[in-house]
Amino acid sequence: MQISERIRRFIPLAVVLLVVALAYATGLTRYLSFAPIREHGQWLREQVREHYLLSLLIYFLGYAALTTTAIPGAVFVTLTGGFLFGTWVGGFTTSTAATLGAVNVYYIVRSSLGQWLREWAERDQGRMKQLRDGLAKNAFWYLFTLRVVPAVPFILINIASGLTSIPVRPYALATWLGILPAFIIYSAIGSKLGVMFDQGREPNLRSLLEPQFVVLLVGVGFLSFVLPLVFRIIKTRREKAASAG
Repeated sequence: MQISERIRRFIPLAVVLLVVALAYATGLTRYLSFAPIREHGQWLREQVREHYLLSLLIYFLGYAALTTTAIPGAVFVTLTGGFLFGTWVGGFTTSTAATLGAVNVYYIVRSSLGQWLREWAERDQGRMKQLRDGLAKNAFWYLFTLRVVPAVPFILINIASGLTSIPVRPYALATWLGILPAFIIYSAIGSKLGVMFDQGREPNLRSLLEPQFVVLLVGVGFLSFVLPLVFRIIKTRREKAASAG
């Protein structure tokens, strides 16, 4: 492989590292909290009303970049999306942006870090090996279950997927379908923060313990348990039907 080709392979990774460095150097990471909603909530809503499509595009690209770089604080941005765009638009936009970020990591692993990470993964006998083995056996349904049940870090799943032979289309579809229910529920929580503003109250983590929010959070946990079980039953029945046929 020529030197120029090797350099081009590492350009995506270099861009991600540069974005991360700039985010921390400029202090942008301090906005990944309730602070932007608390301090600039009304102004943000005005901007959305006046420039809806542009605001939605900026939010989409920003969330995709956040997912690609794996900078902590995505949950607060998800709540902000629900606050600004409502349950359904916020949920679908956020899940699609997160899927785009996951696909970006998938390609970065395959291009920039593929050989080194594969050698490391071959030596690893821990969680990464379990992820790779599971994805190799039943990529779509295993990945879908991992996305629904947030027991494994999002970025780790993205990296493990990039080290397997799963094609990008089923990878993206399983990711989007798996994360969509939880993102809709979190966006619903975020949409209710507007009511708190109208009442002159400030949002904080304690507010998530209020009954109206607890019900939605329980919904996330319920979906995390039920959806994988339902799809596992459907998969088993299909396999039995295929064997009988």
